[in-house]
Amino acid sequence: MTFGSTCDEAEAFRIMDRVFDAGIDFLDMAEIYPVPPEKEWMHRTEEIVGRWLKTKPRDAIIIATKFCGPGHGWFVPPVREGYTCIDRHHIRRAIEGSLRRLQTDYVDLYQCHWPDHDFSYQHTLEVLDELVYEGKVRYVGCSNETPWGLMKSLAAAEQAGSVRYESIQNNFSLINRRFEDSLADICRREKVSCLPYSPIGGGVLTGKYCDGKFPKGARFTTYMEKGERQQVMVRRFVNEKSLATTKELCELAGELGITPATLATSWSKQHDFVASTIVGANTLDQLEEILPACDYVLDDQALKRIDDITAKYPYPLG
Repeated sequence: MTFGSTCDEAEAFRIMDRVFDAGIDFLDMAEIYPVPPEKEWMHRTEEIVGRWLKTKPRDAIIIATKFCGPGHGWFVPPVREGYTCIDRHHIRRAIEGSLRRLQTDYVDLYQCHWPDHDFSYQHTLEVLDELVYEGKVRYVGCSNETPWGLMKSLAAAEQAGSVRYESIQNNFSLINRRFEDSLADICRREKVSCLPYSPIGGGVLTGKYCDGKFPKGARFTTYMEKGERQQVMVRRFVNEKSLATTKELCELAGELGITPATLATSWSKQHDFVASTIVGANTLDQLEEILPACDYVLDDQALKRIDDITAKYPYPLG
């Protein structure tokens, strides 16, 4: 998500080379990335990934990207005129743009970045079904979806006999466990895979904000330098409850002999409804701190300690 903004192309290549060598083959992005978008940043992430992708066997990489829905005022300026629409015209414009930038003839997972609950799921799924039939897309998923929206989309797909959302990419972390309220049960019952994003809470769960300072170059430090819209996001993630939770989790990580980032990422992937956990790295050093989570498994005692800690500060994200 930062490739092309705070992470330049050379560092992005180093990061992707490292994850590929480590056996990680799933890369997730979006047509809007990097965010928060500046006009000159638009589409850079897909372009950078596309150039890197030419250096590797295409079939060895699972590429996931997203087309825009209504960003609720978060994404400005728009990707293209009418970017909030998720109809046939705009979805087809979106996929052609992504394929061009990624320098590939198909994406493995194509996701609706935001739902539009005033728009017909049948219409959106119909055009996604066409893209799968044409071979431009292999599977489809949703993101930032509600329990009602996910069930509505599954019912619409079943009724129409079309492709359905096979995955849901939502915020899910130790400072945002709302997914467990109802979406987790839907995923289990309907066999939809969760792809949690922000497993380290936008960097908060690393503990780097616990001293009350905003480190230079950190995501929320950058956001604080932007407008009120971005500062609202900062206040959601960096607040009294989230920092109190993080402080205790950092102490637990120390007792276990792992980094807070490893703890948070391990917990995120250790759920039966989670298929893959999406982590972001702005530097190679940040990535190295997260990679041990690939093989680390939290035991029952550690999981109980985590539950006890997070129960003290429920729903720290405002």
